[in-house]
Amino acid sequence: MTEPSPLRSQFTTNLPEILAQLQSTLIVTTYQAGKVVLLRNDGGVLNTHFRILAKPMGLAVDQHRLAIGTANGIIEYHNVAAAAPRVEPKGKHDAAWLPRCENVTGNVLIHEMAWVHEKADEPPELWFVNTAFSCLAVRSTEYSFEPRWRPTFVSQLAPGDRCHLNGLAEVDGKVKYVTALGETDTVGGWRENKRDGGLLMDVESNEIIARGLSMPHSPRWYRDQLYILNSGTGGFGTIDLASGTYNEICQLDGFTRGLSFAGPLAFIGLSQVRESATFSGIPIVERLKDETSRNCGVWVVNIETGNIVAFCKFEDAVQEIFAVGLLPGCRFPDLVHEEPEILASSYVLPDAALAEVPEDLITDGAAPLNDEGSFD
Repeated sequence: MTEPSPLRSQFTTNLPEILAQLQSTLIVTTYQAGKVVLLRNDGGVLNTHFRILAKPMGLAVDQHRLAIGTANGIIEYHNVAAAAPRVEPKGKHDAAWLPRCENVTGNVLIHEMAWVHEKADEPPELWFVNTAFSCLAVRSTEYSFEPRWRPTFVSQLAPGDRCHLNGLAEVDGKVKYVTALGETDTVGGWRENKRDGGLLMDVESNEIIARGLSMPHSPRWYRDQLYILNSGTGGFGTIDLASGTYNEICQLDGFTRGLSFAGPLAFIGLSQVRESATFSGIPIVERLKDETSRNCGVWVVNIETGNIVAFCKFEDAVQEIFAVGLLPGCRFPDLVHEEPEILASSYVLPDAALAEVPEDLITDGAAPLNDEGSFD
């Protein structure tokens, strides 16, 4: 008798249809299982494709750039579509995300990340939440990271996760809002009031806009509103920026973390969360006392009605979701990470260099970055 896969999942039949209509793939990280998951439409069936990474957490997608935070750094991938035909099974993939560079940060607990477009004529800059040091930071080729901002109530730049800074939202080319689990300045101080000590903060003004939230995550500016996950209750809603009021759209049966949008749809990550020191005493654990009634997966919610439209529920080995993103225009991609032959023989060059490459070696199918081309 064949044992069921520990990475098995259940899904509504309309989820692959939704991805087909969006011509997109969902990408999900789960640090607990050490996996990056691609949720792809495969002929009307949802294909869940797993890749192994060391504690993948935050991720950021920007056109043909993808960044994933890991245990000790950040890996940047580019979509080199010319390599896609060589990915097994050959001829099935329309995108191949290949690693371009890796920054070693040390274990700084990389939470949410965003590609920030401050200047339209320059490449975006990758900002990330450095939770260990309670700050926002950017990558560096010389240092572990370059700090850019931290809450005014955090007195020192030091490891210790003083307020559990975790989420960020970009507005008009700037990081505008962040979430934290407490207004605290001691090592792990946020844990004392995790039930309702969460807050939303304005980065530019250093003003705390909303208090009393329950372990909030994933603030997002979308359609001229600020959406947020009130994770400790399983909530998804908006924040009235004038009053600081949280207005709930719906409540889900899981710890909500990870959020992405397409049209009227919100793709929301849910984690099962076990009753531990971190999660004991929060509303979602009290409401759903049997941990098997807490879901793990990705739920799709209509933001206009609050109705659940679709879901993919993971079972057994995958018990938490960290980040959720969409890869637009990628119907059946792969994350190429451990294929040495493909990595060794795929090249991306600028136009000036391509002019000197024999034409029979040049592949036109690449998704260009800064007018770069590729060849095999």
